[in-house]
Amino acid sequence: MPYAGLLFAQEATRTVFEWGRIQDRVDWVLPLAIFAGILLYVRWMYRRDSVEIGPWRRRLLTSLRLAAFLGLLVVYLQPQWRTERDVTTNSRVLLLVDTSLSMGLADEGSPSQSGGASRADAIADSLAGHALLDELRKRHDVSVIRFDEDTNTLATLPKQPAAGAGIAPDAPIKEDQTAQPPLDWRALLAPRGPETRLGQSLRDVLLSERATPVAGLVIFTDGGQNAGLGPQAIVPLARESGVPLFPIGLGSDKAPGNIRIGDLVAPMRAYPGDSYSVTGYVQSQGLTAQSIQVELLSRPADVSDAEAAAATRVEATEEVLLGAEGELVPVKFDLTPDATGRRTLILRADVPEGDSVATDNEQQADVEIVDQKTRVLLVAGGPSREYSFLRAMLFRDKNVTLDVLLQTARPGISQDAAKILDNFPTKREEMFQYDVVVAFDPDWTQLRPEQVELLEQWVAEQAGGLIALAGPVNTHRWAPEPTLAKLRDLYPVEFQRRFSLLDDGRFGSEEPWPLRFTREGLDADFLWIDESAMQSKTKWEEFPGVYGYYSVRGAKPGATVYASYSDPQAADGGKPPVYMCGQFYGSGRVFYLGSGEMWRLREVDEALFERFYTKLVRYVSQGRLLRGSSRGVLLVERDRYLLGQTVSVRAQVTNEQLEPLEVPSLTLRAVAPDGTSQAVNLQPDPTRAGTYAGQFTVRQEGAYQLDLPIDQGESEKLSRRIQVRVPDLERENPQRNDALLTELAQATGGHYFVGVNAAVTGEGWQPLPTLLKDRSRTMPVSEAPRSLWDNAWLLAIICGLLSLEWLFRRLSRLA
Repeated sequence: MPYAGLLFAQEATRTVFEWGRIQDRVDWVLPLAIFAGILLYVRWMYRRDSVEIGPWRRRLLTSLRLAAFLGLLVVYLQPQWRTERDVTTNSRVLLLVDTSLSMGLADEGSPSQSGGASRADAIADSLAGHALLDELRKRHDVSVIRFDEDTNTLATLPKQPAAGAGIAPDAPIKEDQTAQPPLDWRALLAPRGPETRLGQSLRDVLLSERATPVAGLVIFTDGGQNAGLGPQAIVPLARESGVPLFPIGLGSDKAPGNIRIGDLVAPMRAYPGDSYSVTGYVQSQGLTAQSIQVELLSRPADVSDAEAAAATRVEATEEVLLGAEGELVPVKFDLTPDATGRRTLILRADVPEGDSVATDNEQQADVEIVDQKTRVLLVAGGPSREYSFLRAMLFRDKNVTLDVLLQTARPGISQDAAKILDNFPTKREEMFQYDVVVAFDPDWTQLRPEQVELLEQWVAEQAGGLIALAGPVNTHRWAPEPTLAKLRDLYPVEFQRRFSLLDDGRFGSEEPWPLRFTREGLDADFLWIDESAMQSKTKWEEFPGVYGYYSVRGAKPGATVYASYSDPQAADGGKPPVYMCGQFYGSGRVFYLGSGEMWRLREVDEALFERFYTKLVRYVSQGRLLRGSSRGVLLVERDRYLLGQTVSVRAQVTNEQLEPLEVPSLTLRAVAPDGTSQAVNLQPDPTRAGTYAGQFTVRQEGAYQLDLPIDQGESEKLSRRIQVRVPDLERENPQRNDALLTELAQATGGHYFVGVNAAVTGEGWQPLPTLLKDRSRTMPVSEAPRSLWDNAWLLAIICGLLSLEWLFRRLSRLA
């Protein structure tokens, strides 16, 4: 602490005089010793030099010199005024809300829920009602933090004697912001996490709040823990921090007896007369070792609700023996379509008594029956292994018509293909016949400007699908070309602006590196190389990996990164290189691969390579497949989503003259599984006329119907169906874990409440707000000091003293 002299007090503000150089009494020793030495030297000097002058002049000169040195001593010691004020840090209460997907479950008869509301809805309603928040805010600042696989602060509510009306999301709220509209707690707390990391989340919050006066952690959860650090491991940290835990248990303490159709997997496309397989998954809880009957039904996808019952027919019926608790039992059906058109398949379970949830006993999926083959054009800069294997695979596929353009081939070369092209298409009727273009490290510099324009129009306006593979031979040649800007726009990645060996990196490694899939990559069913997400993940982990990648700056805004190259030495600033990436472009899809090495999947299983490209080709060609209306196409990233995920929707729409529709906005209707509908606003894409985009969050399990009217009378509309499911990890133990939550509360000095009402009222115990002690603390805060030494008047005094000394020395004939 600075050595203090004079003190002035005014309410909670104090002004202190201090020497800036002096932090302790010991700090006086050196400057005073030096000054004493200077004093003795000056006195000795003037006793020697002023023998002939009188004693009063000697004393005067000595005093002037010592006064000048005294002024310098004052400058060295830095005299200053310092103002201190007391700052009070409010006590804080942290509300941790579980937003994992298990919180989207509804528990009949649960004391924490009523009226069929989900666990998340029960929390949102309690916060929106202000009863709990208002009591807490009388003595504390309150922060609301969501947690599932990670944590995120949603809002900070300041302490106030009475509840305020408004809260600013995602940032601390200032006192003058209380007039803002209230938050939509249901939207903020919507279940979205595919796993629950309760222990890890508690640890992260405790560590981040160590420096603040936390009165307690209030945890809204069902007690689920299926990933990361165990909750018991954070008890020592909570005790050390002095932070008690107050869990509020949501849901039922018993696993509800339930039979559900977990998923229904069907191909997006099938052909008349060709058999295809449909697989459903039946899961049971509390009703194991029983036999139930499931039936597969179908109906035309575009019939109205009133016509649906009459148009539905039974395709097949199977008897299913339920498996162990939580086990997914597959049931497979083989169907042979006899007519074209889009049909909706419905798998329905005839459940016994004791089934607690009636809304999850069926699943739906759409399949398009088409009487036309997928037209694929392979464009390759050279005959690579990837090109050769894929050409052979597609040529054997009877549902594909394959044309090839090998840019390095001599005229008249023989290839396994329906047609061998000598040049890239130059006419609209030639280009627009294709559904998919697969480009293997092509030399795009061979295309004329009108061909580049034609390719861009085919993707954007005709919903074409482009699979683009980078390579070591041609990509670095065409990517910097100014004339090929439209081709660069098609790619979902940003290329390096300047190309050098450093920018491009090594296109290759001495050892293979596995692909590191993002969350979006693991969820993307078109990248599944096995029956389910978990089985596919296992297969990808068996894959040794790839040896190279093409270095790019990163993904474009709006693009989705599915996988990256895992070599840590290739990371740029800690960011792994993009290997798989995709984006919408107008009404079409573009998928990017960092190298042509998927043929290495054959080392694991020869079928994996075929499965990978079959699904990928079908995925990028969805836009062409779904052009059921001449007026446009409705696109989503995939057909299956997890509960709580955000669905991005794009629509390419034309007017009656088949020109791009230009209106301020369009309204999409998203019909949830329970029949409720949500209006989704689609805004125009400024880069592409007739393209509109929007998004919404799925909050119910089951099938969503998306309808977009494109005229006022709704005589013509675009439709799409998506499937929403809950991950198996969140379904394994959905019951409330009272034992764990009680243990956490008792071990940290808190208390466990069952349900929000119990926390508010106490129910035989003290209400939660009375258990949270006020831990506000007051600490002095120093403002910037006001110096008294670095000013002109002190310098003038020192200079004046030296000048007077010199003048008297001259008059005394000493100078």
